[in-house]
Amino acid sequence: MFSVDDRRRLEHAPGRGRTPADQATVRRSNLGLVLRHLRDSGPRSRARIAQETGLNKATVSSLVAELVDRGLISAGDVHRGGSVGRPGLIVHLDGATVCGIGVELNVDYAATLVLDLRGEVLAERRIPLDAAGLGPDATLDAMAGLVGEAIAAAAARGATPVAVTVAIPGLVRSADGVVTHAPNLGWQDVPVLAGLRDRIDPGCPIRVDNDANLSAIAEWVMGSEARTPDLVYLTGEVGIGGGVIVSDQLLRGAGGLSGEVGHTSLGDPGVVCGCGRRGCWETVVGLSALLREAADHGDFVHDPARDLDARLAEIARRADAGDERTLAALDRVGTGLGTGAAVLIILFNPNVIILGGYFAVLGRFLTGPMTAELRARVFAPDLAGARVVLSTLGFTAAVRGGAHVALESVFDDPTRVPTVPTEDSDRATRTENPA
Repeated sequence: MFSVDDRRRLEHAPGRGRTPADQATVRRSNLGLVLRHLRDSGPRSRARIAQETGLNKATVSSLVAELVDRGLISAGDVHRGGSVGRPGLIVHLDGATVCGIGVELNVDYAATLVLDLRGEVLAERRIPLDAAGLGPDATLDAMAGLVGEAIAAAAARGATPVAVTVAIPGLVRSADGVVTHAPNLGWQDVPVLAGLRDRIDPGCPIRVDNDANLSAIAEWVMGSEARTPDLVYLTGEVGIGGGVIVSDQLLRGAGGLSGEVGHTSLGDPGVVCGCGRRGCWETVVGLSALLREAADHGDFVHDPARDLDARLAEIARRADAGDERTLAALDRVGTGLGTGAAVLIILFNPNVIILGGYFAVLGRFLTGPMTAELRARVFAPDLAGARVVLSTLGFTAAVRGGAHVALESVFDDPTRVPTVPTEDSDRATRTENPA
């Protein structure tokens, strides 16, 4: 999906006969190649970067100097390598002055997270928000306020956003940022991108994408199962979405519908889904289904104005205390998860199914009945090699994925970041021993 090898097409093309535009394209590609290599492989000497990327040493020296000038990498310790000559200087990813902002809107909360180029969290916030009750205009007002707070928090840390990525639980037309259908929000053809631009100017591009897709990207990049080539991520919110990665590539489908697994016909035909249809899978495994089974309507765990973590903690407390109604509800959800996940295993044959959102929070109560149902339904031995794991990213998966995607623009084209020559850039241009 973002591998170094995918960036090597232009690096070794012959220089003779190139136009200035061709040369600029090759240079941008090579800058991105070096920057990604440092991100993926860790600190390196220039000589080792040259060896591992296949670029020549002089080119790497020039690229490193420019990346230092742009504040994206720093020169660190000396590496002697055990040979005669000048020692090598170790360079490493820096980029503390640039950041990506991830934004998530869900049915009952909104969140932001700011990552710097090294993947370190600079700021994060989540607020309860009854998005379905507020409607699009008031919800976009709240989201714009959160984005403004995130930009201010980043500025306080000396970082400037390069892009903002917004995660929405529904079908998104990425070309113009229109949410074409988000049943659990009650949204139809809502221009989220245009609406946010009318309310706030972050000084950088804004992109809108599906929340499950961004969550799957986050798991592939930074989760406990990072770089697993074939994985399925299940969101575990009021609605159920799936992010599917096949051979290290996010599967979107011809019209972006891929992953809308919550609306497969695996539920109770007598229950109406938020999409208006009957019998969708999320009617038996979504958060609303759990709460409906576990508690009466007036119980505070149903209140979207309450923090979701607190509501889920109360569900877990009741289950630990042996409350029969709560335990029965969790058992039914776990069994329902197994029913749908069995279909996903047969369709995609993943290495791993990752349970996110509330599934991860309450996973210790869900994985037992889920696994039992999987073993009863998947005909291949040992679930065809699939494992079920709980996400370690929790409710931050979508915003982390969004922030990561925002930062990809820098790895695609480091020249987006202006040069500011420093003392490190002078150090990085000195001749080193190619050890």
